[in-house]
Amino acid sequence: MRKVSGLLLASERRAIAGLAGLYASRMLGLFMVLPVLALHADNLSGATPLLVGLALGIYGLTQAILQIPFGLVSDRIGRKPVIAFGLCLFMIGSMVAAQADSIAGIIIGRCLQGSGAVAAAIMALLADQTREQVRTAAMATIGLSIGVAFAVAMVLGPLVSTHFGLTGVFWFTAGLSAVGLAVLWKLVPPAPRRSRHRDVGLDRGQLASILGRVDLWRMDVSIFSLHLILMAIFVAVPFRLVDAGIESAQHGWVYLGVMAVAFVAMVPLVIVAEKQRRMKTVCLGAIVAITLSLIGLAGFAEGLRGLLVWLLVFFTAFNLLEATLPSMLSKLAPAGAKGTAMGLYSTSQFLGAFLGGVLGGWLSQQWGLSAVFAGCAMLGGVWLVLMVGMAPPRHLSSEVVALDERYRDDALDTLMAKFADVAGVEDVLVVPEERLAYLKVDRQHLDEQALAELVARGEKQDGV
Repeated sequence: MRKVSGLLLASERRAIAGLAGLYASRMLGLFMVLPVLALHADNLSGATPLLVGLALGIYGLTQAILQIPFGLVSDRIGRKPVIAFGLCLFMIGSMVAAQADSIAGIIIGRCLQGSGAVAAAIMALLADQTREQVRTAAMATIGLSIGVAFAVAMVLGPLVSTHFGLTGVFWFTAGLSAVGLAVLWKLVPPAPRRSRHRDVGLDRGQLASILGRVDLWRMDVSIFSLHLILMAIFVAVPFRLVDAGIESAQHGWVYLGVMAVAFVAMVPLVIVAEKQRRMKTVCLGAIVAITLSLIGLAGFAEGLRGLLVWLLVFFTAFNLLEATLPSMLSKLAPAGAKGTAMGLYSTSQFLGAFLGGVLGGWLSQQWGLSAVFAGCAMLGGVWLVLMVGMAPPRHLSSEVVALDERYRDDALDTLMAKFADVAGVEDVLVVPEERLAYLKVDRQHLDEQALAELVARGEKQDGV
């Protein structure tokens, strides 16, 4: 038995770089259309605000439905074939949308893009390619790549559409899929045969208990609301910029400036949340900021300066929640159940994106642009009420201890009790088939010496 710790190996760095790039390029292709589709809708036959919103968000529905099945299939036939199939679906969807001259064709293409739901398979392959001791850092790299992809998409989408139109945006995303396939087969190392991983995979036996946890349910509601609001407002934000006197060709530079400042403003708030253990305060403050920014965008953004200020407030709070919500989820999830909790969290995110597009389009069609922001502000108020009662998350960290193959199964219950007796160990799950013990620990109170001695005794006994 050994406590899991260590540095990245060369093969792990290669796998993380390849998979992070693959994930980011796919999300870049999905996000690039957000700031430009509404502006180009006049060139599409049959377009209405409602259908434009549906086109923006439809990918979330197919993502939510198919991501878990794709992950399960990858357990049976291998990760790379499933990921390659998903990338091909994404490419086909991009090509269908690129050749569409109607909003119906765009909707079909976006639906096909979303059906390439390979997020779970990519995360499982990442787990296959990395040891337990570096997996948290590897998954954080994937999360960072998504944030970077969103920021780049906000800039790149308007720039590409200015020179090549909406068709060019979709052809560009098809090209990204081709690059992703090359990265998958050339850069990512072959996947070893490994058992499933509870920190990335869905365990159906844990599903009911996770659904019954109110604290985890609040995290799902939060990511659902966050992406619903994001998708809804992009039915209206491009037109607000045009009304403020900014030509569509310049929108990319506006987003670049806003996103850059928002990122810088977010960093100290993340430090306060993590280092000073103010997760709840920061989370609630971000929800308040989003709600106020939506109220401002609904009717109080006078002129370009006011519009940019409210957009800056919104994206600072958005980026802050994107960074802190997964961290809160990791702290709250029971030992060995993070994968199941994250699966439900991701599904909630995609469903929010789908419903946000539909809601934004419907509100715009019925009552105009201001109604989009006002409706989202009302949702922000409900979201805030649901979150006020949450307990501040305990700042627990995950530890994984690998059990030697020779360790007797009949001694595992005793081992679990011994881990639980160590000061600072708050939760323990020993999984015999994985030969791993998952721990949740409070590092401020953890008896490092006692844990090290327990691990050392186990190693000695394993060798007997």
